[in-house]
Amino acid sequence: MKNSYLYFTFILILFQMNVSAQKVKNKDSYNYQIREEHGDLNNDGKMDKIIVEMDTINETRPLRLQIFLSQPNGKLALVVSSTQIIEPQYPIENHGKFNGYQISNFFIEKGILTMWTEIKGGNISYDFKYNKGNFELINVNKLINNATKGYIDENTVFTETKFNLITGLKIETDEVYGSKKPLDKRKKTVFIKPLPKIQDVKFSDKNLY
Repeated sequence: MKNSYLYFTFILILFQMNVSAQKVKNKDSYNYQIREEHGDLNNDGKMDKIIVEMDTINETRPLRLQIFLSQPNGKLALVVSSTQIIEPQYPIENHGKFNGYQISNFFIEKGILTMWTEIKGGNISYDFKYNKGNFELINVNKLINNATKGYIDENTVFTETKFNLITGLKIETDEVYGSKKPLDKRKKTVFIKPLPKIQDVKFSDKNLY
């Protein structure tokens, strides 16, 4: 009788542990990997990794960026996780409609992490550089056009914005499609201190630049 009781207690404990583990597992519904890139982000000569995952349970289909840095023991450690830098595929404000943009692309080159994203009428890219434990935004490049008919013609004006957050120099250039000369060029200095960290950047920040 005593042995049966101990056996029942042991089974009950195992069941509770399994249920608890299942709850923890289900808590993370970012279960579909979209992107994966490798490169040296912290200049230690070892490969680091970034991944982009989608939450397939949430009807808005949000996306999560995670950055893993190489450690002295040869393993990768999660250092950044953000669910606000990439726009969900079906934003709440769209009332169930697709946002129309492909999922952001990420590239690693010469220690710089670049995020390229489609936006209304064009695209925007952000450059992040690792500095003292953080990935800081150092450059923003944006290209948009004013086409309203769904196609580009000789009257379409492109506006290119190049913003160096380190120097503060922001250059905006307007150019008519097909023209070899700029229509207008504007320069100004805008200082943002401290530099934005990647985990604080939101997909809506595209309107700030």
